[in-house]
Amino acid sequence: MGSNSSRIGDLPKNEYLKKLSGTESVSENDPFWNQLLSFSFPAPTSSTELKLLEEATISVCRSLVENNPRTGNLGALIKVFLSRTKELKLSAECQNHIFIWQTHNALFIICCLLKVFICQMSEEELQLHFTYEEKSPGNYSSDSEDLLEELLCCLMQLITDIPLLDITYEISVEAISTMVVFLSCQLFHKEVLRQSISHKYLMRGPCLPYTSKLVKTLLYNFIRQEKPPPPGTHVFPQQSDGGGLLYGLASGVARLWTVFTLGGVGSKATASPELSSPLANQSLLLLLVLANLTDASDAPNPYRQAIMSFKNTQDSSPFPSSIPHAFQINFNSLYTALCEQQTSDQATLLLYTLLHQNSNIRTYMLARTDMENLVLPILEILYHVEERNSHHVYMALIILLILTEDDGFNRSIHEVILKNITWYSERVLTEISLGSLLILVVIRTIQYNMTRTRDKYLHTNCLAALANMSAQFRSLHQYAAQRIISYTCRHLRRYVYVLDKLYFPHSHCSTLQHCFSTLSDNGEELLSLTCSHILRSYASSLFSLLSKKHNKVLEQATQSLRGSLSSNDVPLPDYAQDLNVIEEVIRMMLEIINSCLTNSLHHNPNLVYALLYKRDLFEQFRTHPSFQDIMQNIDLVITFFSSRLLQAGAELSVERVLEIIKQGVIALPKDRLKGLEISFSQAQWLTPIIPALWKAEAVGSLEASHLRPAWSTWQKRVSTKNTKKLARRGGECP
Repeated sequence: MGSNSSRIGDLPKNEYLKKLSGTESVSENDPFWNQLLSFSFPAPTSSTELKLLEEATISVCRSLVENNPRTGNLGALIKVFLSRTKELKLSAECQNHIFIWQTHNALFIICCLLKVFICQMSEEELQLHFTYEEKSPGNYSSDSEDLLEELLCCLMQLITDIPLLDITYEISVEAISTMVVFLSCQLFHKEVLRQSISHKYLMRGPCLPYTSKLVKTLLYNFIRQEKPPPPGTHVFPQQSDGGGLLYGLASGVARLWTVFTLGGVGSKATASPELSSPLANQSLLLLLVLANLTDASDAPNPYRQAIMSFKNTQDSSPFPSSIPHAFQINFNSLYTALCEQQTSDQATLLLYTLLHQNSNIRTYMLARTDMENLVLPILEILYHVEERNSHHVYMALIILLILTEDDGFNRSIHEVILKNITWYSERVLTEISLGSLLILVVIRTIQYNMTRTRDKYLHTNCLAALANMSAQFRSLHQYAAQRIISYTCRHLRRYVYVLDKLYFPHSHCSTLQHCFSTLSDNGEELLSLTCSHILRSYASSLFSLLSKKHNKVLEQATQSLRGSLSSNDVPLPDYAQDLNVIEEVIRMMLEIINSCLTNSLHHNPNLVYALLYKRDLFEQFRTHPSFQDIMQNIDLVITFFSSRLLQAGAELSVERVLEIIKQGVIALPKDRLKGLEISFSQAQWLTPIIPALWKAEAVGSLEASHLRPAWSTWQKRVSTKNTKKLARRGGECP
């Protein structure tokens, strides 16, 4: 390093770095600093190059760790940076490129060193290194200046106060990324930090007054999506990706926060999109990290308070005196940015955070007349579940849960008509309501989960979203109505098959087994024709057996099956483990159908048509002890409309059947459909898992097999108000 360009291979031999890390103290007023900071360095553009940089500089960093207690050179470097930042604003106004360039380089070196220090020592040792001055070994004065706190305050001032110009873009990105690296102390702790130096400095003292200003600046950086300046607009070389080396150093930290709330429950990696705005990306990352810091022992997280309380710039009402760190921001600009950036995991997490924690944002978004701009990107995330990490799918699903808790949203989405949804490939949808599309995508997600990922919480939350909507179903598209019924029938058939194997493991029906082994998404009609006679013969005997002592019979059958296995260590077959899940799915789907029939029968002739088309299968379950209460209304509808169709004669066209259904809806007395009081099952999802995620990032992967066993520790059961006859299900953060 120095006045010339530096290469990675030259770093271990660089005379300026050797002097910085050597045994000789360097005064903060020494001309050496101008020489050290006058370098150009090509930023790493890949993880391989970043690894090479770390390997090349490790010897220098280790020497500094060893010698800094005697030399205090790290403190001197920080003081040089701090003194320069005092003139940074004036330098920006005067277009002093050289001064800003050198200040940027000073921060670059500090961050490189900070990363190594955090990796190799405890927080207490790190803090001592920032308070060292030139003195004899072991002599620590209690009144030493705390440079770490000064550095953090300076970074916050730089982020909030320095105008964003072409020549200050890089240093702004580096300042934000340095704060992210500082917060990575959590990476090396198994437990959640509640008394860390981040709590000591960021939640009290000189940094606290910058809370609302910092949060507001980071939000506006995300909203504006400022691209890096073009080449030639500043002295130091512009990188092809727009980011400085510090951006590269922080990028590893950034990856873990894309799974910030949901624990990396999927092992599939998602390719990182090309970043058009490193400043917006790093600002969003820092904002999420700050907002999800745990509360201090004696004070709540002020950054979370700021996110929970900010208001629209058009809102002229005064802030309550009890709300600290409040500010205003343009909600329309924020809404637009959130809609446009949902391909990013971090943006989806921000959307969830705002919807869940800020009632002003939630009210504003639910009142928008262009809600499709927000919902369609969320549905596209769920639709491409095969290509997404599970954490991204979970966040999108929880957002739908929050939205579907609002009756106004559930009504309005059926009034929004969409044309030519190109990304939906199962069927050409030339015209469909947003509500019907939402139903199709959620059912597809459930189906994928049941056959592939087999995550019991995912299907529960998907069904909860449908249950929230069911009372407000309006004018369902014929394909959406068909999918609701056919998916229910799929599990009804599967249920009979599993019961058959449990009770009669040595003599179960080979034809039924063959049907299920060859079942595909498009084979439901063939299955119905093949298995209808089998269902009739088996269902009555099986359900009669169940009606005596349902749970005990199941338990005995399971024990009998396990007894036939050679060892207790051998797990039960999938079909035995699936029985409870299948029964839960069936009950939820029947609740959804029942709710729609009870509350909006006259709006959904297509659903009645699809139900009548599959009535033979539903009739087999009217005596099932677990479903009798829900089947009463469904059976009534089937019986009522079947009789009207029978009176109309044979060989009716589709149009004629729909006409009879519409006439029958008017004739059917509403009081015959009884509202069903249902005790709701609580939505399951994962709360922020900070320590495990940092640890997973340290080893370079997030594997489901490592993280799943801890679900019992991380998950929280979350209840919602039972305000409707059909339970509303949603995800809430504790």
